[in-house]
Amino acid sequence: MNKIKVLLVEDELFWQENLTRDLSRENDVEVVAIVTTKEDAIQASCGMEIDVILMDIHLTRHYMEGIAAVKEISSRSQSKIIMLTSSEDEQVILRSFEYGAYNYMTKSNYRNIVGAIREAYRNLSFIHPDIADVLRAGYRDARKEIMLHPLTPEERRVYELSLQGLNKPNIARQLQKSIHTVKNQLKAIRDKLNG
Repeated sequence: MNKIKVLLVEDELFWQENLTRDLSRENDVEVVAIVTTKEDAIQASCGMEIDVILMDIHLTRHYMEGIAAVKEISSRSQSKIIMLTSSEDEQVILRSFEYGAYNYMTKSNYRNIVGAIREAYRNLSFIHPDIADVLRAGYRDARKEIMLHPLTPEERRVYELSLQGLNKPNIARQLQKSIHTVKNQLKAIRDKLNG
């Protein structure tokens, strides 16, 4: 049986020992190397046959070194990267996926890591519940930003007020504009968003 080859990128001895011990109990998973820096992670991912990388975000040298490593490794390697970290910061989660992470789990749920490794190896991307809501919200925000990009700042204000249920006279009163100006802006907004 071919084992899933795992690279562990982790600088804390506690996690190195516990993860290696737990993963070694699995018949189909093998930790082939443990590294502690971005540079070593990049070198190992390019120089060794690695299926899955477990990546911590905060490594010894720099606060967000793991994020930078994900970006670099994703551009050079086919290895699936699973972020395994204590950070629940929304921007960190979104940036991890933007840079190429395959999944993201908090260390408080690391007992689920074996399943995540197997899923990643089989090209299945079941996003862990820890971060599913963050991704959904991030997608909605990104979608909204793309959709509203053609609008001017003034048109955005008019659009937001119309979404809140305000009618043209109330929008005009709140923004201290004429109703005619608001009507023209709403028409421009419709043209841009439907166009």
